[in-house]
Amino acid sequence: MANPEHLELLRQGAHAWNAWRVKEPSIVPDLTKADLRRANLSAAYLSKANLMGANLRRANLDGTDLSAAYLSKANLQTAILRRANLDGADLAGADLFGAVLASANLVGANLHWSNLFGADLKGADLRRANLGGANLTMANLLGANLGGADLIQTQLVETNLIDATLTNCCIYGISAWGVKLGAGTIQQGLIITRHNEPAVTVDDLEVAQFVYLLLNNDKIRRVIDTVGKKGVLLLGRFTEGRMAVLERLREELRKRGYLPIVFNFDKPETKDFTETIRLLAGLSKFVVADVTNPKSAPLELQATVPEIMVPFQPIIEEGEEPFAMLKDLWIKHRDWVFDPVYYSSIDGLVASFDKEIIEPAEARFDQLVMRKAETMKGRHV
Repeated sequence: MANPEHLELLRQGAHAWNAWRVKEPSIVPDLTKADLRRANLSAAYLSKANLMGANLRRANLDGTDLSAAYLSKANLQTAILRRANLDGADLAGADLFGAVLASANLVGANLHWSNLFGADLKGADLRRANLGGANLTMANLLGANLGGADLIQTQLVETNLIDATLTNCCIYGISAWGVKLGAGTIQQGLIITRHNEPAVTVDDLEVAQFVYLLLNNDKIRRVIDTVGKKGVLLLGRFTEGRMAVLERLREELRKRGYLPIVFNFDKPETKDFTETIRLLAGLSKFVVADVTNPKSAPLELQATVPEIMVPFQPIIEEGEEPFAMLKDLWIKHRDWVFDPVYYSSIDGLVASFDKEIIEPAEARFDQLVMRKAETMKGRHV
């Protein structure tokens, strides 16, 4: 429990408390499990103080010096720690739910397994901080500096990292879902391996988990199988109103539990467009291609269909004629290229989506899987 004399001095206010600290610099304040709810401790000199398990819920710690303080398992829910100095502080297991830590100095702070759900860490300095296992769900880290921070097993769910600095961070086992990143977010040298393994780095938080799976090739088969059972590639034009058709189909596929992939993003630096389309088609369960007034679709299908044994379903708006090469592809690869489906409206297409597209594609996919599993027997003469 807290030292009664120390607790009484602190309750006299920051001025009296700071004067005592200057007079008795060798004494380590013992405020263990102190009840300091709603206390106004703004600008108090609490450096190196023992606040383990203290209740600081809704306390005002604006500008407070908590450097090297021991705050393990302290309750700091919705506390105001704006501009506070927490350099080297131990906050392991602390509850900082909704706390205001904007512009706080948390350099080297120990926040291991702490709860920072919804905390305001805008502009905070978290360089070399230990955030391993911390819950940063919906936390605001706008413009925060996390250079060299330990983010092993940290939860980053809908966390705001716009304009944040993430350099040389350890992110093994991180949970990153719906993270908000921006052009100003700096991501460099993110280490995706354990501390005791050779360091492998990436420069993108959101692809880190996938790259790690590639490194552990015993798991990559499961990744490919999972995507192959859910992925549907949607091809078509992205101008002149054609994108609306693909977006509507993407929405309908999501409703049915598929993973729709609309290729309307920038070309990867290491692959051309044809190689990228071929890669995505190979990972898909089936492909739906809107060939209404096509431009690039003929080239994409010509480069993909002969090599990728995946069901291809062309769709075309009523009144339009299919490009000449489509018939050639259908003749040569009829086992996986369907007759085109003509539609008069998006609503009409959606109304027949299950019967005319999904069910035939699923059935053909199963047939192709069985064919791929067949054993080549050969003939003896």
